[in-house]
Amino acid sequence: MAFLYAAVGLVIGLIVGIIIARLMTPEYKKHKQIQKELETAKFELEQHRQDLADHFSNSAEMLDTLGKNYTKIYQHMAQSSSNLLPNLPKQENPFAIQASEPTPDEQRKAEELTDVQPKDYANGATGLLKEQKKSIVDSPKMNKAS
Repeated sequence: MAFLYAAVGLVIGLIVGIIIARLMTPEYKKHKQIQKELETAKFELEQHRQDLADHFSNSAEMLDTLGKNYTKIYQHMAQSSSNLLPNLPKQENPFAIQASEPTPDEQRKAEELTDVQPKDYANGATGLLKEQKKSIVDSPKMNKAS
């Protein structure tokens, strides 16, 4: 029975010793420190990404507002120039072409332009995808690999 108590005590002592040694080693402390730095860096990176997304979102809203305000100013200037200078020829009036809704012809032309393929694309399949039979040249003068 004494042998059993000694063996159990030895096993418990070994387990406690391993745990204490593991917690006290500089490598364990260094590992914990690096793990903490990694988590901090991940948090900062995620925060930076969120700040960047917010910045681009705000910039997009500002650009949209700027575009709308520019359109309003241009329409106001065009209307004012036509009201204040009704006899001014269109060639001399910088606001003669008003920024208004596009006409149906202009919309149709814009849609046609967007449906057209770019010029750098070839019509149909080319190269390896082409389903054209290759002609085999059979010449008596041709050397055959052996």
